[in-house]
Amino acid sequence: MRLLEFQAKELFRQYGINLLPSKASTNIEEGRRHAKELGYPFVIKIQVPVGGRGKAGGIQKCQNDDEFDLKYPQVLGLTIKGEKARAILLEKMADIKKELYLSMFLNRSKRCYTIIASPEGGVEIESVKNQIIREVGLGNVSEQVAKEVAKEMKLEGKAADDFVDILQKLSKLTIEKEAELAEINPLAIMQDGSLMALDGKFVTDDNSNFRHDELQKYQEKTEIEERAEKSGFSLVELDGNIAVVGNGAGLVMSTLDMLSDNGGKPACFLDVGGGATTESVYEALTLISKMSRVKGILVNLYGGIVKTTVVAEAFLKAYDDKLIDLPVYARLKGTESEKAKKMLKGSRTKIFDSVEDAINAAVMGVKK
Repeated sequence: MRLLEFQAKELFRQYGINLLPSKASTNIEEGRRHAKELGYPFVIKIQVPVGGRGKAGGIQKCQNDDEFDLKYPQVLGLTIKGEKARAILLEKMADIKKELYLSMFLNRSKRCYTIIASPEGGVEIESVKNQIIREVGLGNVSEQVAKEVAKEMKLEGKAADDFVDILQKLSKLTIEKEAELAEINPLAIMQDGSLMALDGKFVTDDNSNFRHDELQKYQEKTEIEERAEKSGFSLVELDGNIAVVGNGAGLVMSTLDMLSDNGGKPACFLDVGGGATTESVYEALTLISKMSRVKGILVNLYGGIVKTTVVAEAFLKAYDDKLIDLPVYARLKGTESEKAKKMLKGSRTKIFDSVEDAINAAVMGVKK
């Protein structure tokens, strides 16, 4: 999930990263109110999840009411790379001395976070030759490492101190939210030597978003996710091909992690909850059937309050109604699990003694 600039800056502000005063709006009346609160001059910035806003006219300087009435609706009406404006950010004008670049991203191949910094900011980092790259593991960036990067950037005095502070705060934010990318471009040196984040990009890991309720307000829910919520269970769509079903967020989370560690790609996080019924599980399977990318279903169920036979009944009904025609890999334990296994014998549900065996079979099964 890629956050819009104003959303990324909400997180930056929570972690104490230096920002200019700004306010987001979705209509001109709200924008006028914000204009009075901020005071001129400021910048009008379109909020879309793509780059190239400046070149497309999505960032405009505004000096007075007349310019506001002209430029705000123009920017709000823009479409950039197929994306319409989702909001407008008004931000105070900056007195910039120099622009820098700073980011942290998750390097999956090396299982670590990597810092990328450059004394050249305001452009795409791919076009910058003067890059400083530092792999820092999965823990917070230490003050020593931050100082070393600041030195490589040839920063001194207040600029160096601010850089160390911002890098450590960006690191803390990135790790605590399990982000794939946190970027400040440009990170501006102001005339007084202080540093200010003038733009922000923040990309979360879809496979970990369900662990962060505080990020859910940024999630644009799909029709399937909204239907699941109304039906009383939790479903988060992911981009893989194996639907993961279980009871209890902790159990489903750990199953997702194990599946990913074994090379599987989750298609969804589906927690049927402690109050699951045959009808609600059937509805959950109905929603899974609408996800065309799903090639298999992984079930990890521990019967406690929920009887495993309730889930078995729902699967059998789904088979009878030809609702699903997918291989199912299941590990069933707890209340009435032996009975549930007998019910599913001979169906498309393959029962395994351990979740590890079920995961391995699911990963191999969808590759065929």
